[in-house]
Amino acid sequence: MALLDWIILGSTLLFIVAYGVWKTRGSKDVDDYVRGGDDVKWWTIGLSVMATQASAITFLSTPGQAFHDGMGFVQFYFGLPLAMIVICLIFIPIYKKLKVFTAYEMLEGRFDLKTRTLTAILFLVQRGLAAGITIFAPSIILSAVLGWDLRTLNVIIGILVIIYTVSGGTKAVSVTQKQQMFIIMLGMFFAFFFILGALPADVPFGKALKIAGANNKLNILDFTFDTNNRYTFWSGITGGFFLALAYFGTDQSQVQRYLSGKSIRESQLALVFNGIFKIPMQFFILLVGAMVFVFYQYNASPLNFNPAATEAVMESEYAEDYQALEEDHKQLEMDKRIAQHAFSGALELKEYNAIEQAKQDIIKINERERTSRDAAKELIAKANTTVETNDKDYVFIHFILNNLPVGLIGLLLAVILSAAMSSTASELNALGTITALDLYKRNQKKERDPKHYLMATKGFTLLWGIIAIAIANVANLFDNLIQLVNIIGSIFYGNVLGIFLLAFFFKFVKGNAVFVAAIVTQIIVIIGWYMDWMSYLWLNAFGCVLVISLAIITQGFDNFLGNAPVEE
Repeated sequence: MALLDWIILGSTLLFIVAYGVWKTRGSKDVDDYVRGGDDVKWWTIGLSVMATQASAITFLSTPGQAFHDGMGFVQFYFGLPLAMIVICLIFIPIYKKLKVFTAYEMLEGRFDLKTRTLTAILFLVQRGLAAGITIFAPSIILSAVLGWDLRTLNVIIGILVIIYTVSGGTKAVSVTQKQQMFIIMLGMFFAFFFILGALPADVPFGKALKIAGANNKLNILDFTFDTNNRYTFWSGITGGFFLALAYFGTDQSQVQRYLSGKSIRESQLALVFNGIFKIPMQFFILLVGAMVFVFYQYNASPLNFNPAATEAVMESEYAEDYQALEEDHKQLEMDKRIAQHAFSGALELKEYNAIEQAKQDIIKINERERTSRDAAKELIAKANTTVETNDKDYVFIHFILNNLPVGLIGLLLAVILSAAMSSTASELNALGTITALDLYKRNQKKERDPKHYLMATKGFTLLWGIIAIAIANVANLFDNLIQLVNIIGSIFYGNVLGIFLLAFFFKFVKGNAVFVAAIVTQIIVIIGWYMDWMSYLWLNAFGCVLVISLAIITQGFDNFLGNAPVEE
């Protein structure tokens, strides 16, 4: 990296931290610290909600997802607008009416303390893991590509986030996320237009789209009814709906964002904003990945985008076999360029038969390339079982470092680290709040002054920051980072959402039945995930329906035996 890149990267990150500390200094009490004084504007909340979900994983992993598998991943978000409507009409008015600090506070009044505590613990487990992953994700990739020390990166990202999150609480998270979203989208737009400018002169944007389409990268909609297929229209509109409803409606990292709104309307406008712009944002990020794919149709690409994997196999007994695959890959790239030029020429002449023939040639080359890349992964796995062979998460960062001009590299790295800080800040803010208010304060036998709970919330936020750094230092990669975070959420979210829906709509169900049903459901969902009963997206709907059904059955059984609690 050039000096200019370091200056842009360093000054961007330091500005975000300093701005967050300065803008939100002097929280007076827990209300000010947790709910931001209830005076945050809707556009700030809306951007904060989007930034909380859009972690570094989004900007590292999503383009790679499109590069390898196409843009069908956008279907994952199809249920989100419907979830926003439900939350605006039901969740926000209830939360605001009860003036709760946390989402789980309401559950004690409706059920009992143990149900509130259980739900809070489920949140702490899954969100604590996710906080570590959101630090680990950019660190593992930047360390592999840039040669930086992994643990040092984890500590740097964690400390930067801790400084302003502990200092300013919810308002600090919200105001810094506005700046982070601006930097993130600015960087992505620069990258997108640079790719278009770097394509051959006879490949404008329209033709680039056709090339991506011919390579099956623009297959956005899949209407097949296959529960084992992760991304279809139906899994997005159902499983994605339940996941979004649980995440935005019951996850404190999101609830805390819109509880800071000065009114119900401000909070609702923020979520409507998110519902309108989230899918276009994800579509654009996937489109960047599709354009990266088109770029590599005309430019050299590595056999595996993870440099650590290549280094590992080249230092092993399989080096010659890998070099042979690399020679085949170079020949494939020449064949690919010829096929793409033939397809482009056929498009110019508008000859249908020639277009179809060129498409078939491209498909055959793609199959050969996929076989070659799979063979490379097998060799890497043989050479070193600890090295990540799946390179989806390395595609975009490889493109950034090897093709973008000086200055833009620093900006895109700032995008990645800003996104990591943004989502981690929300998570630490929520983890500290839940621990302080739902567990610590609720179980205090004597009343303490407001300043004590303010300091306790800050202390627990700091503690969770340290825990997140520790988790990041022992974490490991999965098939794809963005899938890993969603899998962790899907294992817990359906159960939690079902508990809240029981609270809202099933007034006859009491705390004991819900508590038992929630424990049994969580065990079954974990077993279902481990045994691979269904795609992880469906776990959200499965967990939600299961906990509601078990709670109703348990309550009915209690009533039958005459054990139902007496109303006071």
